[in-house]
Amino acid sequence: MSDQDQSLSQEQQKEVLSKYDKESGSRELSGILAKIVFFGLLAFSLYQVWFTVFERLPAQIHRPIHLGFGLGLVFLLYPATKKKQARGKLSWYDYILSILGVGVGAYWPIQYNELVQSAGQISQVDFYVGILAVILILEATRRAVGLPITIIAALFLAYAYWGRQMPGFLIHRGVDLDNLVQSMYFTTEGILGTPLAVSSTFIFLFLLFGAFLVKTGVGQYFNDLAVTLAGRRTGGPAKVAIFSSALQGTISGSSVANVVTSGSFTIPMMKRLGYRKEFAGGVEAAASTGGQLMPPIMGAAAFLMIEFIGIDYWSIAKAALIPAILYFTGIWIMTHFEAKRLGLRGMDEEELPDRKEVFKRLYLLAPIFAIVFFLASGLSVILSAFYGIITTILVGLLRPEKFRKLYILAFVAGAIGYPIIKTVLAGGMPADLIQNSLVWGGMITVLVSYLFDRNFIDSVEALVDGARTALGVVVATAAAGIIVGVVTKTGLGLKLANSLVELANQQLLLTLFFTMIAAIILGMGSPTTANYVITSTIAAPAIILLGVDDLPAHLFVFYFGIVADITPPVALAAFAASGVSGGEPIRTGVNAAKLAIAAFIIPYMFVLSPELLMINTNAVELIWALFTAISGMIAIGAGMIGYWYRKTYWIERVLAVASGLALIYPHAVSDIAGLVGFAALIAAQFFYKKEKIGEPVVKANAKA
Repeated sequence: MSDQDQSLSQEQQKEVLSKYDKESGSRELSGILAKIVFFGLLAFSLYQVWFTVFERLPAQIHRPIHLGFGLGLVFLLYPATKKKQARGKLSWYDYILSILGVGVGAYWPIQYNELVQSAGQISQVDFYVGILAVILILEATRRAVGLPITIIAALFLAYAYWGRQMPGFLIHRGVDLDNLVQSMYFTTEGILGTPLAVSSTFIFLFLLFGAFLVKTGVGQYFNDLAVTLAGRRTGGPAKVAIFSSALQGTISGSSVANVVTSGSFTIPMMKRLGYRKEFAGGVEAAASTGGQLMPPIMGAAAFLMIEFIGIDYWSIAKAALIPAILYFTGIWIMTHFEAKRLGLRGMDEEELPDRKEVFKRLYLLAPIFAIVFFLASGLSVILSAFYGIITTILVGLLRPEKFRKLYILAFVAGAIGYPIIKTVLAGGMPADLIQNSLVWGGMITVLVSYLFDRNFIDSVEALVDGARTALGVVVATAAAGIIVGVVTKTGLGLKLANSLVELANQQLLLTLFFTMIAAIILGMGSPTTANYVITSTIAAPAIILLGVDDLPAHLFVFYFGIVADITPPVALAAFAASGVSGGEPIRTGVNAAKLAIAAFIIPYMFVLSPELLMINTNAVELIWALFTAISGMIAIGAGMIGYWYRKTYWIERVLAVASGLALIYPHAVSDIAGLVGFAALIAAQFFYKKEKIGEPVVKANAKA
C-alpha cells in the first residue's frame, strides 16, 4: 500500500477483518441459503427484543434458545477451514451440525418440566444431548472465535475428568462423565451459566445498539467530529485517530473491528502527513484497543462484571472513567511529542469538513447521552440498551430534512397521547409515565417513518447485523461457561489463587505482576469476554486474597485482557493495523505497546490508589491523584519519545521516566520526588533550549 493511498474500501476492510479477526471470517452466501441465514439472524434479534420487553421465560428456557440460535447460525456462516470459506459453499456436514445445534438449544424448552423435576438426575438421552452440546460448542467456538479458547476449554474438561492423575496441588478426586455432562449442560453453573446469561441479555442488546448506531451514520460522524476538533492541531491525523477510536469503542466491542473501521480512514491520513507506517498503525491499534475501556459502553466483558461482582453497571462505568481518560491522555501526549519531534503539521483548512455542517449534526450523539441518562436514572442495563435503540431510531429519522417536522409531530403526538388515553381508560396518570411516553412516541414516529423513507429497511439491516456480530460472543461465552463450570466443580480457582499468592510470597506487587502476565498470555488470540472469564475466576481471587476490593481486582484483569490485543508477539489489533498501513506487524505491535504504556501502569495505580476509581475518596484527593497521574504521563511520554520542548539527552529521558513513575505511584514521598524531578526537567528543557540540540527530524512535508 503506497503512502498516497486513500481510505480503504468496504471490500478491503472486509479482507483485513477476515484475516485478523476470526469472528469476521464468515462465508459470503448467495441464493436461498443467504435468505435462510438472513431471516434466521432477523428472527434471532426479534426474539431477543421480544424477551427484553416481556421477559416471561425462565433462564433454563431463554439461555438454551439463545444458544440454539447461535449454534445453528454459526455452522451455516463459519466454515470448517479457510479453504472452504473461499468457496462460499456449505459441506453436507455443515447442514447436519446446524440442525443439531438448533436441536440442542430446543431440547431444554421441550423437556423443561421433566428436567426441572429430575432433581439433578439425567436420563440416557439427556446424557447424549449434553455430550453433543459440549462437542458442538467446542467446534462452533473453533470456527467463529479461534483455537486458543477452544483448547483452553477442552483442557479444563480433561482436568475435571482426570483429576486423580493431576500432579501436586492440582490433584482432585475427579468428576465422572455422567456428573460432568450433567453439570455442564443441565445446571446453570456450566454452559448455561453466568457468561451465557450476560450474552443473552446485556451484551446482545448493546451489540444491537451498536448496529443501529452504524446504520444511523454515527460511526462516520465520529470521524467527522474528530477531524473538526483535532485535525488542525500538531500531528492532527494521529489525534483524530485517538479521538475517533475512543468514540468508536461505544459501537464496537472488538479491538480489531475498531482498528479497521476507523483506521481505514485515519492511517492513510497519518502516512500522508509524515508518520512512519509502523507508528501510524501503532497509534490506531493503541487507540482502538482503548475503545473497550471507555465508558459509557465498554467491552462486552464489562457486562460480565455486573454478575461476577454483583454491582450495577453504572458503578463500573463510573469507576472506569478516570483510568480511561488517563489511558487516552497518555497516547495523546506521546503522539503530540512524536509530531513535534518530526516537525509534522496539522491538516490544512481545505482538508477539514465544514465545521457548521458537522456541528449541525450533533444530534447524532443523542443516543450516547440517552444511554448515560437511562443508566444514571437507575433503569436496568438491559432496558437502558433497549431505550437507547429506540432513541437511535428516532435520531435516524431526523436525517431526511423534508420529513423532520412530521417526525417531531408524530413523536409529540404519541408521547402526549399515551397519558391521555391511559387517563381516560384507567383514570389517573400512570406511574411509569416518562418511560412509556418515550416508547409510544417512538413507536408512532417509527410507524409514520416507514410510510415515507427507508428507515424500515435500515432497521431490519441493523437487526441482522447486530445478530451476526453477536454470534462469536454467544459461542465464546458458552465455552467460557465450560471453564467456569469446571472451576466451580473442582475448586481449581481457589487452589490457583492460593498458589499464585504463595509464588509471589504474599507480596501484592508481585501478585499483580504475575496476574498481568497470565492475563496477557491468555488474551493472546482470545476474545476479551473469554479472557476475562478465565482470569476473573483464576487470577482475580489471588488479588482479592491480599485485601484488594473486588472492583479494582476485576478491572485489573479486565485491562490486561484487553491490552493483550496490542502486546507482541500475538497482537491482533496491531497486526490488523499493519494490514491497513502496510507496515511490519511486530514493529507495529511494539509501537502500539509503547504508545499504550499507560495501560500497563494505570491498573497498578488504581489497585494501589482506589481513589482513581472514585472509591472512598473526596474531591481534593481525586484532583491531586489526577494531577500527579497526568504529570507522570507527560514525563513518561517525553522519556519514551525522546522529545519535549526540544530533543532530550539520554540522561533526561531516564530522569523523565523515573520522575513519571514516581508521580504515578500513589504515595506522598514518591509524589514529592516526582514533582522535583518534573520541575528539574522543565527547567533543563528551557535553560538549554537555545543550544539547539534537538532540531525536528523532518520538516513539514508537502500536502499529499
